[in-house]
Amino acid sequence: MHIRIRRSAAATALALSAVLPATSTVAVAAEAPTATETAGGVGVEYFPDPAGEGARTRVPADSPHTQPPTNPRQRTAAQDGEVVPIAETGPTADRLDVTIIGDGYTAAQQEDFLQDARAKWDAVTDIEPYKSYEGLFNVWAVQAVSQDSGVTGDPTQDVTRNTALGSYFFCDEIERLICVDLDKTKSYADKAPATDLVIVVSNSTKYGGAGYSGLAGDYGYDGVSTLSSDNAQSTLIAAHEMAHSIGLLADEYQYDGYGAYPGDEPAAANVSKLTADRMAAQGAKWADWLGETDPSGGVVDTFEGGDYYEYGIYRPTANSIMRSLATDQFNLPGREAMIAGFYRSANALTPLRNTVTKATRFTRLSVELADLGPGTGLSRPQLRWYVDGREAKQARGRTSVVPAALGVPSGRRAHTVTATMVDATPAVRDRVVRKLTSNSVTWTVVR
Repeated sequence: MHIRIRRSAAATALALSAVLPATSTVAVAAEAPTATETAGGVGVEYFPDPAGEGARTRVPADSPHTQPPTNPRQRTAAQDGEVVPIAETGPTADRLDVTIIGDGYTAAQQEDFLQDARAKWDAVTDIEPYKSYEGLFNVWAVQAVSQDSGVTGDPTQDVTRNTALGSYFFCDEIERLICVDLDKTKSYADKAPATDLVIVVSNSTKYGGAGYSGLAGDYGYDGVSTLSSDNAQSTLIAAHEMAHSIGLLADEYQYDGYGAYPGDEPAAANVSKLTADRMAAQGAKWADWLGETDPSGGVVDTFEGGDYYEYGIYRPTANSIMRSLATDQFNLPGREAMIAGFYRSANALTPLRNTVTKATRFTRLSVELADLGPGTGLSRPQLRWYVDGREAKQARGRTSVVPAALGVPSGRRAHTVTATMVDATPAVRDRVVRKLTSNSVTWTVVR
């Protein structure tokens, strides 16, 4: 069954619990809250150092730099709001749909935006496990025409530009934090065929970005990532932020002064109160990966500090993309959680004949298997066919079959024919996650 990222209020709360401290809204516990934080707003994550750890704060949902509404009597640019598919791999109901919106691009720069959107998505899907599962994503570029070229706050705080989404550096007086107007962003995101996650590409060479999460209740999609278009390191911000929404991963960094973790066992797959010995004894969290060499370096173990706290909470590896942008690697438990998220929100198997309509023994039944992507061998989809629960081994790997050839007998009794895709990826060891990597479609066959 396909489940969209658009979650219920309860599920959104669960997702937020994976990315926010239980008791605080300040970016660093040792510092007093800013005026913006005490006034409310929305939570964002940012990375002040392009090779460093993240931080959190709260910012307004709107922007003081959004261009004024267009006079209805004036002709708007033809490209404004136009949707261009960057990657259309399957039906929106069976895919994770990412919408990329440009800001700070004039009417004459829309081709530049499309090139930047493609380049940013290519860079994200160079990172595993996105790379091995890019076939589960549709990507839509929405052209937003700005009056001015560039971004407010670039290169200095006194520079102001009128843009469609109001992107601006120095948000909350933090130079590298790029904020946007969330309502304006939604007005463009809603033009795409479907939106689960949003990336705003702001027209700048200056490093910066942000991640808004837990937005589903108000906006209909879970997260918005902002990043500068022509800074390579900013791409990692999007890869990190999407992992909160897709994999429900927690941040693995901590703040000085936060002290000991005060809560129950976290829901997120990549942080735990358990030491390695206790984890192994209970077979919990990343027990299956303990001692394995990790792509982020070193071996999987329990390293103290994570989920913003210094003590009493552990992460799987010394470093990973969920701890800092000094690496573009997810650790092994993080990869597994991301793959679980891909399959919670997308289907690799799509029926080409309505499963509600009954078929006969001679009706051709066809499915489409997602081309999951080149990757490095993480994804290993296998397609099998079953008649009344018994595999028809002669049909392994086929995407089109005739029930009679599978062995469906003639007679008055109805039979079921099921196509099942199982991903035998070595990146999944948890039995619960393994079940998520399989999806099936079933037809009723009559004589």
